[in-house]
Parts: sequence; C-alpha cells; structure tokens
Amino acid sequence: MNGFILLLSLLPSSAFAAPSVTITNGTIIGYSSGGIDSFKGIPFAQPPVGNLRLRPPQSINQTFGTFQATGSPRACPQFFTQANTGVLPQDVLSTLLYSPLVQEITNAGEDCLTLNVQRPSNVNASSKLPVLFWIFGGGFEIGSTSSYDGGSIIRKSISVKEPVIYVSVNYRLGGFGFLAGNELADEHSTNLGLRDQRLALQWVAENIAAFGGDPDKVTIFGESAGSISVFDHTVINGGDNTYRGKPLFRGAIMSSGCQLPALDVRTQRAQKAFNTVVKQANCDLPTASQRLTCLREVDYTTYLNAANSVPGLFSYQSFVISYFPRPDPGDDFYSSSPETSLAAGNFAKIPIIIGDQEDEGSLFALFSPNLTTNDDLAEYLVYYFPQSPTAEQNVRELLATYPDQSLLGQPAGSPFRTGPLNNLYGQFKRLAAVRGDFTFNLLARRTYLHYISSSVNSWSYLSSYLYGTPILGTFHSSDLIFTFGMLGDADVNPITDAIQTFLVSFVNLDPNVLRGTREEWPMWNESEPTLLNFLAAGETKLVPDDFREESYQYLLGHQTEFRV
Repeated sequence: MNGFILLLSLLPSSAFAAPSVTITNGTIIGYSSGGIDSFKGIPFAQPPVGNLRLRPPQSINQTFGTFQATGSPRACPQFFTQANTGVLPQDVLSTLLYSPLVQEITNAGEDCLTLNVQRPSNVNASSKLPVLFWIFGGGFEIGSTSSYDGGSIIRKSISVKEPVIYVSVNYRLGGFGFLAGNELADEHSTNLGLRDQRLALQWVAENIAAFGGDPDKVTIFGESAGSISVFDHTVINGGDNTYRGKPLFRGAIMSSGCQLPALDVRTQRAQKAFNTVVKQANCDLPTASQRLTCLREVDYTTYLNAANSVPGLFSYQSFVISYFPRPDPGDDFYSSSPETSLAAGNFAKIPIIIGDQEDEGSLFALFSPNLTTNDDLAEYLVYYFPQSPTAEQNVRELLATYPDQSLLGQPAGSPFRTGPLNNLYGQFKRLAAVRGDFTFNLLARRTYLHYISSSVNSWSYLSSYLYGTPILGTFHSSDLIFTFGMLGDADVNPITDAIQTFLVSFVNLDPNVLRGTREEWPMWNESEPTLLNFLAAGETKLVPDDFREESYQYLLGHQTEFRV
C-alpha cells in the first residue's frame, strides 16, 4: 500500500486534473472516462426565453467565467403527444407529460441551446483532428444530445488510428423551433431550429481548435429529422456554407432523410398550425404584434401545451407532421423548397453519403389501422396534398405503381420481400411502402441526380440487417442502435463495426480508406446506380439502386404536386 501511495505521489498533478479548455467566453471543465474527454452542455447561444422565445438564436456576447460541463444537458421542450384533443385519456396523459413536475424530472426546458464535445483524452490544441458534427432526429419534435453519446464512435476512430472529435447539438423542436405562419415570417423568425444548428456550426468554427479539432475538417451527420437538417444546411443561403470566408463543413452524411419538398411558411397549412397555437395559448388578439407578444409572455407550461395541441409525429395524421423546415421566400436563410434549390444548382458542392433503411415506412404505418381498402388509402393521402387541383388523380396514379394485391392474399409492400406475411391491416404494407419511399428511399435517388451532374463525389447505401423482424423489418431509426454502439462497440458487434468503419473513413472524405477486406463502395452514378447493402452479421454487398422504378419515375415527374 505504501508503495502505491509513493507511486501516486510521483505522478504529475495533471494526471488527475479534469480536462479543461479555454475559449473566448471562458474556461470549460469536463471529465475523463475510458480514454475519452467529455464536455457536456456547453451553451452556444443566449437562452431563448422571454422576449427571445420564437426569435432567431443570439450569440453569447459575454464571458461565463468557469463553466462545469459535467452534468446532464437540459433537453429542449419535447412534443410527445398531442394536447387539448378533447379525448379524455389522451388529454390526461398530455397534462401529466407537460406538467412542471414531469418537465423537471425529464430535464426539459427552454434554456436548452447547448452542445457536447467529446474527444480522445490525449488530444490537445495542436492535434487538429477532423470533427464529426451530429444532428439528432425525432421528427423535429423529440430528441436531445443526451441520447447520443459519441464514445463508441471515438473508440472506433482510435482503434483504426484515425481519431475524430465528436460534437452534438441541441436545437429547438416542435412549436418552439419550427412554428411558421405569416406573423413569424414578417419578422424573419422562421425555421428557428435550423438557425440554432447553424449557430452551433459557427460556434464550432470559432472554438473547436481549442479542443484539438480542425475547423476546416468538419463533417455534418444526421439521422431522420437530423438528416433532413443536414441536407438543408447544404442549401441554406443559396448553398453558401461559408462563415467568415471559410466553409463550415466539408462533407455531409444523411441517414434516412435528405430533401423534403415543402410548402412555404405562409401557406394555409402552416398558418392553420400557427392559429391553433395562438388560440390554445389564449393569444388570439387583434394584431400580429399583439399575438406574438402574447406568445412570448405566457408561461412555459401554457405555451408548451399550446404548441403541442396540433397533430404529432406518431398520430393518425403523421404522414405530414405539423412542425418541420418550411421555405421562407421572404428570407435568404432558407428561401426555396429543396427540389427547387437542387434544380437551380444552389447547394454546397461537397462529398456526401445518403442512405436509408429498407423498411423506412413500417414504423409510421402502425398508426393508421382503419385503412383497409384502396379507396381508404387514396382518400387518406389526398388529404395531404390540398394545394394541387389534381391531388386525387396524382395520388391514385402514384398508388397504381404499388399494386393492391391484398384481396389476393399476397399484400405487396413493406416489410419488403416477405410475401403475404406482416400485413398488420388491409393496407399496412402498401402504406408503409408509399410512406417510406415518399419521404426517404426514393427521395435519395432523386437527390443524387443533381449531385452527380455537378461532379460531386456521392455514395449511397441501404440497410437490411433486420430483415425478418416481424411487422417492422429493417425499420426507420434502427441504424442508431448500431451507429452508436448501443449493443456493444465495434469489437463486439459486427454490424456496428461495418457502419462505424465506413463512417470514420468518410470523415476523411472517402468511405473506402478503411474498408479492409470489404468490397469497394463505388460512387453513385446514373448509368449504373449502385448501393452498398448492409446485411446481418456485419456483411455487405453491392446492389443496384433500381427498386420500384415506376414509382420513382412518377414522383420524379410530379415533385411540386407532392409538396407537404
């Protein structure tokens, strides 16, 4: 024992000191565990409360001295379920979830604009490591950085001798971050969640060098709503991704989401959501200024319940969620629907990966069990495209590319390649196929056409590792389990090993650098479009990107009619 004490006394005091980093605003104290330094909950913007509620994020312009970045960061307000529905059981549940006590227990609140930085413990300010900037998903309604620890990815990067720094960002969600309508458009206060993410990227550009990162080597990475956000950052400001004369990021990875053609912030659908929130907050006042002032002055719980009184992600109407990025033609920040920006060449010309799960739509189709006939499904989908005078014709022509074989006992659709199995209700597999293709799988193929025409290095993948899972197949968000090592690090789980190998490799702008004995992943091209297919047990193979070609061609020719 005395010898052990003597050994400890000979070690430098820095061996036991908590990691610290000094930036412009002050000194940030983190903690070390398992060879990784973590700095959590670092504020990158002023709290968006009071008069800053429903306004663009504001940079922190004063020092905060010494900041202990060791706790659990507060999540932004969550939209779990619709409030004020008039249905007693659901309203009781929402009242409980959005009560001050539960909000405190779940650590959610408006003062939430923070980010996490994680790095290998041996890194210093001269290391200049590439940076992986993570944007979480959750339908623009739920999620936080606390659910996505980057430790497993960092450990993989260390093991392959290509260490990275991992940054994750909290951004405003639901009616706090994506409320639209004329009133907010008039004062340029739209798409606030995207603006939060952009400010966080600017924070990285200014500060990540102090943590040992290289601000010139940032890759943005997201899943679902986070992936759609990643794409949006490539078209924001007309595709100009620079800040102070330098690019904010040099590569992008989009997992389950890319372009999402959308109606603008002033359309009837957007205004209807705004009017609902105003009414539920008792802010239905004569002028726009009065309505916005009221929304900013009501207490947090009142506004939370009002913002969450519209249909949510996991509801019967989930095909088109209430809150997500909508173009604002009156503002240069995000002015055009994505497909318009792509067609005009107004996007950042950087290397990309876009990929999807094979059965993206199955999870969402769980919530529409009364769709039993072709007419049921057609009427359900027509509801979401009121801007087109030919909406019913368009929907029925699209559905014709997904044969209705349910009456023959052979329901086609998702989970794909399962014959008559897994049809939860009459139109389940068909709706799941349309939902997945419309929002995810076929949108990716449309997006690549513009990237390759601009000679941008592009790769695509499809995940099928959960083939055979009843009802769901390889469902939306299942990749998170493996990407973040939730079932064991890469040295334990072969699927995690495959995904993280390509991920870390692409941070250096080529997913093949570290592939080892795996086959080379070719870039996507129009003449021979090819996907890397992730399979069970960490295996991969190359497959043609030509599934459901008739549906793809129809959607390609009707992009503006199918804006949501």
